[in-house]
Amino acid sequence: MTEQVNEDIGDLFADIPRAKTDNAAANVLLAPFSGPYDGAPQFDDAELSGLKPAMKAAMERNLAEVDAITDNPEPPTFANTIVALEKTGEALGRVYSYWGIWSSNMSTPEFRDIQEEMAPKLSEFFSKINQNEKLFARVKAVYEGEEMERLSPEQQRLVWLVYDGFASNGATLKGEAKERYAAINKRLAELHTKFANNVLHDEESYAVYFDEDEAGGLPSDFLAAAKDAAERMEGEGDYAVTNTRSSMDPFLTFADDRDLRRQVWEMYYSRGDHGGEYDNNALIAEILQLRDERVKLLGYDNYASWRLQNRMAKTPENALALMEAVWPAAVARVHEEVAEMQEIVDAEGGDFKIQPWDYRYYMEKVRKAKYDLDSDEVKQYLQLGKLREAMFMVAGELFNFKFTPIEDGVVPVWHEDVHVWEVTDRTSGKHIGLWYLDPFARPGKRSGAWASGFRSHDTLDGVEKTVLATNNSNFVEAAPGEPVLISWDDAETYFHEFGHALHYLSSNVDYPTLNSGVRDYTEFQSQLLERWLSTDRVIDNYLVHHETGEPMPEELVNKIKAAATFKQGFDTTEYLASALVDMRYHTVDPAGIDPDKFERETLAELGMPDELPMRHRSTQFGHIFSGEGYSAGYYGYMWADVLTADAAEAFAEAPGGFYDKELAKKLVDKLFAPRNAIDPAEAYRKFRGRDAKIDALMRDRGFPVPGGGDGESTIE
Repeated sequence: MTEQVNEDIGDLFADIPRAKTDNAAANVLLAPFSGPYDGAPQFDDAELSGLKPAMKAAMERNLAEVDAITDNPEPPTFANTIVALEKTGEALGRVYSYWGIWSSNMSTPEFRDIQEEMAPKLSEFFSKINQNEKLFARVKAVYEGEEMERLSPEQQRLVWLVYDGFASNGATLKGEAKERYAAINKRLAELHTKFANNVLHDEESYAVYFDEDEAGGLPSDFLAAAKDAAERMEGEGDYAVTNTRSSMDPFLTFADDRDLRRQVWEMYYSRGDHGGEYDNNALIAEILQLRDERVKLLGYDNYASWRLQNRMAKTPENALALMEAVWPAAVARVHEEVAEMQEIVDAEGGDFKIQPWDYRYYMEKVRKAKYDLDSDEVKQYLQLGKLREAMFMVAGELFNFKFTPIEDGVVPVWHEDVHVWEVTDRTSGKHIGLWYLDPFARPGKRSGAWASGFRSHDTLDGVEKTVLATNNSNFVEAAPGEPVLISWDDAETYFHEFGHALHYLSSNVDYPTLNSGVRDYTEFQSQLLERWLSTDRVIDNYLVHHETGEPMPEELVNKIKAAATFKQGFDTTEYLASALVDMRYHTVDPAGIDPDKFERETLAELGMPDELPMRHRSTQFGHIFSGEGYSAGYYGYMWADVLTADAAEAFAEAPGGFYDKELAKKLVDKLFAPRNAIDPAEAYRKFRGRDAKIDALMRDRGFPVPGGGDGESTIE
């Protein structure tokens, strides 16, 4: 099924009766996208009251489309089964565009009630399709038939992906096992939704307030935003630290008040772990038990084995081998970092050992002492608007894209903060798509940063569909008239998410399913784009002081580059801890599991340093418990980072460096444009001429290279 818009789903479905509704609000959500630029979601006319009837009507339509395929008396072929299936679900995809915005960008208690009601109904709907025996029989017939050999490689991969999607999701089950599989999916949908809403509840319900005399060390731009937050939230204090990473992280980095740092740290890392109605521990236990039961119905030893079979890692053992190869070096670096911090504490007369709420604060002191590098000084050159211009420049040089702002009101948006750009080919002027940017934190918006889309590229009906891509962040909005200044880490994240958008926009696949991603590969493209932030062309032209307009001084640039591997102990260890706990959760017998105890015991077994937490504690680990996108797959960021480090070395060695035209074209043609039309390992070999080498990752992070760097260690 596709989530892309197509106004004419083809002659095959011309006589299918359409579900009717008298609800005008629902009709807006169901209707083909309209307006200029090949149409876009009509967010200005969308009403939450129409969501349920629209979703129900779209599901009915989708089931009717599937019935038309299964009732076809002709023998199964690629055209009348696989392509026909690709054409289904477009109305549902349109509704999902609005659902996704209400879920992630504009959530309200009213939407969450609808979400909790509809999530199990959606699960039942997908089970009806995934377990449709007549449909799977037709798909299997194409997969195993003689026609398969005559298809193009892209078409063969499509058939395999469709077949595998059914086979891996219960299509082969019979009788009670089939019924139980569907029931588990329905219950998991409820649990995933409840988990996410519990985290959002805690993010909206807690804040730490402080007064002027407690504001020592905090930058003026942070205080201005914290003052606005306090006024908006009407709490007791001059300033407020909200319960989001974008507020927590700078506070823990700069705030002198140690007790306040502890309060903020405990608030943030306790999300979903307060006991009572919004506690996630029991939900985690049930999720793990149901996932384990479900995959055993399919004959797998554990959930991770099922999840990784079609990813680059292939097996949990391969994923663990990579993580465990890096873990000792990361932990060793943490001990070095802590020792450096403790020296400063002792020199200042502090009578305490470094605690998790001290790490960022004293690492900033180490940064200043070791590299004479002040993060707040760096921020003065990192303006959100100028960074966006830098990303557009990079996209132009590598992808030949041009971004042109669209006047407000021409394309509907879901919030006044959102702006839209048209993306065209710089040479031909061809329209590629639209790019939406929603940059700021606000109540009802989930934390973090992410990319998504409302329409992906395909040529299913002989017409090339254009792309609707979005980037979403949670930067703290500056006081009126002031620029938004962000940290270097946040600037890297900004580039990272833009990389996902470029992946969408560069697609040249013919079939919607081929826009899907292989999780431990799709992060590679976005992680690679981070590397252009530190290129000279970006630094020299876009990292300018927000007051003077002067470029970043060469001395400061050199300090940043000298500190490139700074804090890698913290960054790598907090990430790996979450990835390893995720993999352990999904490879053990979860019967009777106590998530809090399991987390503590697993970290102790790993030798997790006491001075820092895992990046996402279990009760707030939405990547793996608010859905299944990253479950048993959080390791994928590191797998992708091996590819990233290796590819970055290719650019560093190219005649034109990171702007080498020949290598950039190869990057787009071999790695971005094909999406999932080719096996990721094969795609990477086409780009690099070989598999990626793990040694590149170790060099990139400043860790010792095992075996002295003979370069033989690769991932496939």
